[in-house]
Amino acid sequence: MPSLNLIQHHPAEGPGAIAEWARSRGITLNVFRADLGQLPTMSAAPVILLGGPYESNAGPAWLEVERQWLAGSLDQGAAVFAICLGAQLLALSLGGSVRRMGHPETGWTTVSFTDGQALRMLEWHEDAIDLPPSAQLLASSDVCEQQMYRVGATRVGLQFHPEWNAESVAILNEHFAEESPLPRGPQDNAAYAAVFGWLQTTLDQWWVARAAV
Repeated sequence: MPSLNLIQHHPAEGPGAIAEWARSRGITLNVFRADLGQLPTMSAAPVILLGGPYESNAGPAWLEVERQWLAGSLDQGAAVFAICLGAQLLALSLGGSVRRMGHPETGWTTVSFTDGQALRMLEWHEDAIDLPPSAQLLASSDVCEQQMYRVGATRVGLQFHPEWNAESVAILNEHFAEESPLPRGPQDNAAYAAVFGWLQTTLDQWWVARAAV
């Protein structure tokens, strides 16, 4: 079975729907907890970077170790699919920057894609990305222009969270309690299903692209 490394940064932010995608595609997902000092060997192996409640250009000491690991892996040609904090780390490694927003973007948000699609996605972030010089902008929202970008065929960054399903949101709400701005009570199953369909297609395209390089 093919394998795929995934970097998790916080105990309450796991792979969510990405794990379901990997199982359905026969891919073994190797989860590493960067916050516990776990990182794969620096290499060209493809990797998914998840989010987390940390500043991408500051944060704890282990995050600096990850920044160095990511830069080295990119130098070796690694394909990267990065979400929220991960997308910010990827942008920094490729020559972009990250800045504080005027106010956070949270909850279900309409994201408009350059291919004409518009989908409601879950958000929870206070920082925005200024894209690397070679990046192509793929999606925006009313509050944050840089919602999705691509650098080449195999480096993709998302500011929103398509991996969060209803179970993910329940875990986040339990962990962060009143601090969490995410939906509570009955969940919008149709919205989660639409997001998962988008996630499967997008991950499939990235997975095929990484094999073609």
